[in-house]
Amino acid sequence: MVEELLTAVLAAGVGAAVYLGAAARVVKQYERGLVFRFGRLREEIRPPGFTVIVPVIDRLRKVNMQIVTLPVPAQEGITRDNVTVRVDAVVYFKVVDPANAIVAVEDYRFAVSQMAQTSLRSIIGKSDLDDLLSNREMLNQGLELMIDSPAVGWGVQIDRVEIKDVSLPETMKRSMARQAEADRERRARVINADAELQASHKLAEAAEVMSEQPAALQLRLLHTIVAVAAEKNSTLVLPFPVELLRFLERAVPQPGAAPAREEPAPAGPASEGPGPAEVADADADADADALDAAPAPDALGGPADGLMLDAPAPEQQRKGLRE
Repeated sequence: MVEELLTAVLAAGVGAAVYLGAAARVVKQYERGLVFRFGRLREEIRPPGFTVIVPVIDRLRKVNMQIVTLPVPAQEGITRDNVTVRVDAVVYFKVVDPANAIVAVEDYRFAVSQMAQTSLRSIIGKSDLDDLLSNREMLNQGLELMIDSPAVGWGVQIDRVEIKDVSLPETMKRSMARQAEADRERRARVINADAELQASHKLAEAAEVMSEQPAALQLRLLHTIVAVAAEKNSTLVLPFPVELLRFLERAVPQPGAAPAREEPAPAGPASEGPGPAEVADADADADADALDAAPAPDALGGPADGLMLDAPAPEQQRKGLRE
C-alpha cells in the first residue's frame, strides 16, 4: 500500500514537473507577451518576468518593444528640377501597441520598410536638388510624417527619420564644381574691385596733399628708390614724373635768352634747288646750242646737199669683223 502511494506521488510530481515545464514562460524586460487561446487574443498582456500558460491550448507571442533601426535601400528618382539622384535613409521606430503590431499587420517590419521606400521616392519627386543637399531637416520631418500616418494604425511609432546620403551623377558633380568655382571667382573679382576703388580714393587724397606741397613728391620718389634698392636688384628702373620737372623748372631760375639773328626768308621753291623739270629744260637748251654751233656738211667736205650716205647693214658689219 505504501509502495503504491509512493509511486502515485512520484507520478504526480513528474506530471506536475512536465506540466510546469510546458506551461512556464519567461518574458524579458524589453518584451511583452501576447497570449492566443484557441486562436483568440487574450486581452491581458503579459508583463516582463515569469508567466504561465495553459499547454496545448495557449500560444505565447513575444513582441520586442525596443527601438528598431531600419535602413532604407537607396532609391533612385528625379527631382522637381529634373536631376536624377539616388537617396538612402534610415528609420528609427518602436512598437507602442503590441496587439495591433501583431494583429493589424502581418509583418510590421516589412510594412514599415516598404512605406519608407515609397515615401522617400515621393519626397525626392517633390523636392529640388538644393533642398536635398542643404535643407534636409525639413525633408526629414516631412518624411517622418508620411511614414508615421499609416504606421499609427499598426501600433508602431516612428521615432526619427534621417536622409543619409545623396548620390549625384558625375556630370552634375562637375557642373556644380564649375558653378562653385565661378561664384568664388566672381566674389574675388568684386572684392578686388572694391579694394581698387578704396585705394583710388586714398591715392586721390594723397595726390591732393602732394599737390599742395610739391616737395612731398620728391620725398616719395626717394622712398621708392630706397624700397627698390632694399631688394638688392642689379637693374633699377625708376620713372621720372613730369611733376618733378615742373617743380625743378619753377625752383631753378632760367637765364635770359639771346636775341635770335634774323635770317632772310627762303625765296620760294627755287632756294630749295632746281627741280626735275628745270633740269630737263636746261639740258634741252644746251643741245640746241650745240647743234647751232656745229659746221655744215659742206664745210667738212661731205657729200652735197640732198645726198645721203648709205650706212653699212648689220650683216656687212659682222662680215667685216670676221675678216
